[in-house]
Parts: sequence; structure tokens; C-alpha cells
Amino acid sequence: MGAYIARRVLALIPLLIIVSFIVFSLSQLLPGDPARVIAGGQKATPEGIAKAREELHLNKPFIQQYGIWLGNAARGDLGTSFFDHETVAQSIAQRFPVTLSLALGALVLTILIGLPLGILAAVRQGSFVDRMVTASSSVALAMPDFWLGMILLLIFAVNLQVLPSRGYIPLTDSPAGWATHLYLPWIAMGVPGGAGLARQVRGAMIDALEQDYVRTAESKGLRRRLVVFKHALKNASLAPVTVLGIGFAYMLGGSVIIEQIFTLNGMGRYFYLALFNKDLPVIQGVVLLSALIFVVLNLAVDIFYAYLNPKVRLG
Repeated sequence: MGAYIARRVLALIPLLIIVSFIVFSLSQLLPGDPARVIAGGQKATPEGIAKAREELHLNKPFIQQYGIWLGNAARGDLGTSFFDHETVAQSIAQRFPVTLSLALGALVLTILIGLPLGILAAVRQGSFVDRMVTASSSVALAMPDFWLGMILLLIFAVNLQVLPSRGYIPLTDSPAGWATHLYLPWIAMGVPGGAGLARQVRGAMIDALEQDYVRTAESKGLRRRLVVFKHALKNASLAPVTVLGIGFAYMLGGSVIIEQIFTLNGMGRYFYLALFNKDLPVIQGVVLLSALIFVVLNLAVDIFYAYLNPKVRLG
């Protein structure tokens, strides 16, 4: 197992270099001159622009600029924002706990909804329960998380006024306030995710329950519950694990609209404001972190695959 993990980690190094090069290349796609922005925009003087270009290493060849930026990024230096003049790494460190809290809560809700419903629909295939789970999951999948978020906001925050509509309280300040401010975003992101997971679990469990080893276990007199949860579920978990891994990466990197709706000062809102202001260092830093998260989560899924199925690591 250790050798397999080492091989997977080494295989990620070229991928991370390619990703970092693509992220840095964003500087060539944005309109305008970053040096002019730093030097004062329309009020910039030629001397100020020249000084800013030297500070940003824009007077060097592109490959050399990339090498300097990559070296700084490897040390945790992602540059300084053009607009608030704060270091990008520090700003990300302040905002990442908000997005992480949002994603973890939505992931837990996704599992709590999708796993039992998928198993229930599979073991009662063709029944009324199965049809209800399939129909409700189809409806939930058709609802965008931001649309569901606005409906929840209107009902529970505006009309009933039982939950806050915006803001964030750190977990260390008040656990109850932390959860209360995140209930609605969790539901908005967790319900569609749970619907997708339920469909994946249902399909995988149906295939697993039709395998010969399951029939053999049942013919030996093992209890149905033991066969389902000990034998079938483990072998049916490969596809759902992929869904959870990709879904969690999306929750971490794709929560822009949800954070805007509920005024959560997390990574998504930080990235949105950076796009609006054409703040290049912030855009590069957030995109690089998001890509790193996707790579790490894919590695975690691969390792879990190898744990569940020894054929994967032997191959």
C-alpha cells in the first residue's frame, strides 16, 4: 500500500507543474496592464509604471517570470492584492475556514441523505419506496443549489425569521451561532448532492446485490442486514466515493454563488470580487489553491479505491 501511495504522489508532480503553468498564464489573458493598475490606474506616471513593472518582474521574459512566481508560490508567497494591498496567502487563510465549514457541513448532509436513501431504494428495488426515492432525487437534482438557497432564504429568513439570512460566526466564538448561520447554505448545497449520491448508491448496490458472492452468502443463512452492509456495500462504494470526492471538491471550489447569496466572506466571494476588480494575484492564488484541492482529493479517492479493491494497487 505504501509503494502504491508513493507512486501516486510522484505521478502528481508533473501534473502540479502543468497546472501551475496554466494558472500563471492567466496573467496573459486578462486585459490591461497590471503595472499601470498598481501605479495608480489613470493617474499613473511613466516612472511609476516602470517601477511597478520592475517590482512585478514584468520586464523579464515570460518563462523567467513563471519561475520566479512558482518559487514564491512554493514558499507560500502568492503575491499582494492590487486593491486592498494585503498578502493573498494571508487573505486566503482568513477566508478558507468559512468555505471549509460550508463544504464540510454540506458533505455531511449529502452523506446523511444520499447513503441511506440509496441503500433503501436498492434493497427494495421496484417497490413504492424505490420509485419515490428515484422521483425525489430527480427533482432535487434538477434544482440548482443557488435557486434552492434563495427559496430557503425567502422562507426561513425573510418570512418565518427563524434563521439568519447572512453573515458568519467562527466556530471558536460560538458553535451554536456558527451552525445557525450555516444551516441554510448547508441544505442548499447538501440536498442536490444527496440526491446525486442516492442515485449512485442505488445503482451500485443493485449491481452488487446481484453478484454471485451475495447469493452465496444468503444461501449460507447470513442475515440480510449483514449481507447488505458488510459484503455488498463495500464493493458497491467505488462509484459513490468518486461522486463524494468530486462533489466535495466542487463545494470547496465552486461555492461562489452560495457565498454571495448568504454573504459569507469565504473563498468563493473573495474570488468573485477579484474577478470583478481584475485583481490578478488573487485570481491566480485562488485558482491555484482550487486546483491543488482537486488534485489532493483525487489522490485521496485513488488511495481509498486501493484500500477497497486490492486489484487497483496491484495493477
